[in-house]
Amino acid sequence: MKTYPAIKTLFLDVGGVLLTNGWDHLARRRAAHKFKLDWSQMDGRHRLVFEIYERGMLTLKQYLDLVVFNCPRHFTRPQFQKFMFSQSKRLPDMIEFIHRLKEKHGLKIVVVSNEARELNAHRIRTFGLDGFVDVFISSCFVRARKPDPAIFNLALDVAQSDVSRVLFIDNTPMFTLIAQELGIRSVLHTDYASTRQKLAALGLTDAEGTR
Repeated sequence: MKTYPAIKTLFLDVGGVLLTNGWDHLARRRAAHKFKLDWSQMDGRHRLVFEIYERGMLTLKQYLDLVVFNCPRHFTRPQFQKFMFSQSKRLPDMIEFIHRLKEKHGLKIVVVSNEARELNAHRIRTFGLDGFVDVFISSCFVRARKPDPAIFNLALDVAQSDVSRVLFIDNTPMFTLIAQELGIRSVLHTDYASTRQKLAALGLTDAEGTR
């Protein structure tokens, strides 16, 4: 039976794992409804620029100019941005769980996420992610997005972590598959309880043990 070295580093997604997604199609649909925007036009314009936006090549102002404020509106930019940021919510139990794992096992925590700069900064500050995350490999900082293997290789280089001691947690099957192809053990996250069980099977029990 094959044995693996103990896990010393966690690579974590943010949206869908620690927090809700920041600006996904559901959030954009809610915005279109609230502000009475034409959804098909808004979504079409978003799709043209979202990759370079998340790679840090557009500011939030530039993104909104192209996607929302491309014509006169009856609402202000601050009103729309406030709504946009308000879509981020903490997911149940996950942040506390990662805190416990880090404390018990001395883990290095590395975020590997696709997020635009201003929204990323808001989420880090608002939810205290910088209180337990050691390294942020965010697409807006490194100009690469999952599923590009380059973002995983960069995370390994910056974290100076041996690939055999890394575990990646993400809620997108394609991203976990890419990581596995690079030799990074991966867990597909669906909810707190099942992820806790999967990590316990890999030797990462939290301070409360497993139930």
